[in-house]
Amino acid sequence: MAISAQDVKSLRDRTGAGMADCKKALEEANGDMNGAIEILRKKGAATAAKRADKAANEGVVATAISEDRSRAAMVEVNCETDFVARNEEFSSFTRKLAQYVLDNEPADMDALLAGEMEGKSVQTWLNELLGKFSERIEIKRFELVRTDGGFVADYVHNGDKLGVLVELSGNGNPEKAGAIARDIAMQVAAMNPAYVKREEIPQNVLDKEREIYLEQVVNEGKKPEFAEKIITGRLEKFYADACLLEQTFVKDSSKLIRDVLADFSKEAGSDVTVVRFTRFNLGESAPNN
Repeated sequence: MAISAQDVKSLRDRTGAGMADCKKALEEANGDMNGAIEILRKKGAATAAKRADKAANEGVVATAISEDRSRAAMVEVNCETDFVARNEEFSSFTRKLAQYVLDNEPADMDALLAGEMEGKSVQTWLNELLGKFSERIEIKRFELVRTDGGFVADYVHNGDKLGVLVELSGNGNPEKAGAIARDIAMQVAAMNPAYVKREEIPQNVLDKEREIYLEQVVNEGKKPEFAEKIITGRLEKFYADACLLEQTFVKDSSKLIRDVLADFSKEAGSDVTVVRFTRFNLGESAPNN
């Protein structure tokens, strides 16, 4: 049967797929609009399989946070090109997905993909985006932070390519607490600590650092009686780089992060400290916690 230009345009408006794909789908469905939509969805799934070997290193990191600051969510959705990452439909989907994770708390990736968001499964959303953009699009990871009696903060930086969630214990003035938490989230984004405090560092990591410093001392020809003092000093520098609480505060170089928290704890009348943080840097191989 003949397919009108108006029908093709209508299908394009409803799906976002290309004109040629819309016309072909309508022809396969004998003009049935719902049938054509289903064909395009299936095409998206099929195209996903074809593009499975394509690199998807671009994308968007998005966060969502509850009004009472007791929960926050973060997601990373990847695509192949920055052109797609900057598309409003793609970034809007990622923001909605972060809110969905916050509201529904899926247990794992399978549960997230099977979940219903605005009347259709998350997997269907992905298939439709792929059908429109003809790129590999995937949810790389997501994180949900909950606190009991503390507060959380989120921060997104660098054109939606770097996101941070931070959980703080204790309480205090909500406005002031929120500002402190956001400052610390910005610190994590800028300085990329590996741990909250030195006690979290695995022994094998410390042993490796000591081994490296010992070799450096030997190669530098330092006297044996000074070796341990030098190694200890270099370990302290390692702690200052790797541990959030021991880093210099980026907004005030006269203070460490632990000093900022100590000042706020005195003001709040309770011990406030960092419980944990999560940092998503777009395209990295694994979360840096």
